[in-house]
Amino acid sequence: MDCRNGGGPVTTIGKRQSDLKKSFKLAVRSLLTTCPTQEFSKAFPKFSSVEQEHLHQLFIQVITSLHGNIEDEFESLCNETQVGDALDTVEQLVEEQSLDHLSSDRTTVMDAVHNFSAAKKAEIHYLRGLLERAEEHNRLIQARVDLLRNKTQEVPDIKDVIGKVNITQEDLKFDLPHVTIAVERWNFKLQGNTKCGALNGLQLVGLAKCISDCSD
Repeated sequence: MDCRNGGGPVTTIGKRQSDLKKSFKLAVRSLLTTCPTQEFSKAFPKFSSVEQEHLHQLFIQVITSLHGNIEDEFESLCNETQVGDALDTVEQLVEEQSLDHLSSDRTTVMDAVHNFSAAKKAEIHYLRGLLERAEEHNRLIQARVDLLRNKTQEVPDIKDVIGKVNITQEDLKFDLPHVTIAVERWNFKLQGNTKCGALNGLQLVGLAKCISDCSD
């Protein structure tokens, strides 16, 4: 920040207004520059050295006065046209625009955070659904296992079944003499009727009946 110092109250000015005044002063100084003494003397060859020196000093004073007058005139013109106020307004608008950009960037970041949060919530909801379906599947499997287990318990023990139908060795014992007699009788009946020692189904049934009769 620079200050306006024209004999009145000190006023703080903006950067753009200060840059404008600095640029104008640099332009004026580049246009109104003093001339070296040798170059100035060449422009007045008919004058004596003393006169050339006085003329050169007068030229420097004029240039310096012109600098001051032009700068004062420029300052007055800027005040009349309110160039400084206009530049300050522009600078303020630019700053507000920059703040708007920052606000917009912040809004963009917040939108991104919101979108990311929404995506994460959707993912959590999806995973929760998968977990619920998996738990339901496990419950169905457990129910089937329990059903099969109950059915298995309802089936009679195979040992009990075998015990009920099992025939003891005592039940299978025959009276050997009676069995022998029955077989001999049966062989006597079969003599001349079979050519081989193999018995068919009817013959086996008859043999079994003979054994039963002999046992009785």
